[in-house]
Amino acid sequence: MSLIRTLRNAVVRLPQRRGAVDLSHPARSPLGSAVVNCALYVDGVREEGRYTAEEALARVRKTGRGFVWIGLHEPSESELSGIAGLFGLHPLAVEDAVHAHQRPKAEHYDDTLFTIFKTVCYVDHAELTATSEVVDTGALMAFTGRDFIITVRHGGHGSLGLLRESLEAVPEQLAKGPSVVLHAVADHVVDDYVSVSEGVQVDIDAVETEVFAQGTDRGADAGRIYQLKRELLELRRAVAPLDRPLQELSTRPTPLVDPDIRAYFRDVADHLTRVTEQVNAFDDLLNSILQANLAQVTVAQNEDMRKISAWVAIIAVPTMICGVYGMNFDHMPELRWTYGYPFILAVIATACAVIHRGFRRNGWL
Repeated sequence: MSLIRTLRNAVVRLPQRRGAVDLSHPARSPLGSAVVNCALYVDGVREEGRYTAEEALARVRKTGRGFVWIGLHEPSESELSGIAGLFGLHPLAVEDAVHAHQRPKAEHYDDTLFTIFKTVCYVDHAELTATSEVVDTGALMAFTGRDFIITVRHGGHGSLGLLRESLEAVPEQLAKGPSVVLHAVADHVVDDYVSVSEGVQVDIDAVETEVFAQGTDRGADAGRIYQLKRELLELRRAVAPLDRPLQELSTRPTPLVDPDIRAYFRDVADHLTRVTEQVNAFDDLLNSILQANLAQVTVAQNEDMRKISAWVAIIAVPTMICGVYGMNFDHMPELRWTYGYPFILAVIATACAVIHRGFRRNGWL
């Protein structure tokens, strides 16, 4: 069982500490509107009181104990540059954190580890259509140092509030330093991948059932399948590139990651591998469903063409006979015969009936 799951099993809703400050409201945040929370942890316990980033970092480095955790939500360049100067963050990493356009990765800049995660969220929908949004994506970055971790979130989902409470409920784990928070963030992101993949599987099962059901609108099925493939591509772009960073975090020794936490990163990497395999299987399954749908469309079109051809053949009989006797020549067989007209009608009806019966027996009508 991963570390974050252990923490979640132990968590209880913590009461608001006396003297603690809620920084989620922009008007009360001393660090700017982008700051969700700023906390100082010593021996795994959150210190009470209101701290600016400067005060928290100064206290940690003066005593040599604890670390600072700052949470940001969609900070502007000016807001993040102030914190970057205080903590010594690399300009390239700061640029990536502001614009959130990079793939998942883990890079070392001097004494800071910069990691990028793609967050995903399953979008609930009453009915899957050719334009339904199934997967919503965002980004989550983390600057990890010896005595600080700064998380930067982009998007309307992926909040870390409950995660923070889970970690604070087990101070003996949080006392191991910022790498515990980094692992918890990675595990939180991968757990969301699992939840989204389960939701996508429900949509795929529904489409598969409809494709093979009788009387289904084939054109609508193709649209839904293509939409699911597009949404699945969004999920794959978030999941697949994260494999290499997690492998590095779980195998590459670094002073920024506690050796005991490295084993937990291997557990997260294993979960990610299972999700990646599941996403690839979904794509193969959708390809098979799409091919089956196109094959059904082709068969339906062939059946329609056979019916049209059969009726054309039946109509050709009266057309041919009427065309012959409509040439208005004087010397034609049975032209002056009293029973010629009803006889020709009987011949036409009999011939059409025989041809129609033959097509019915052969499955054309």
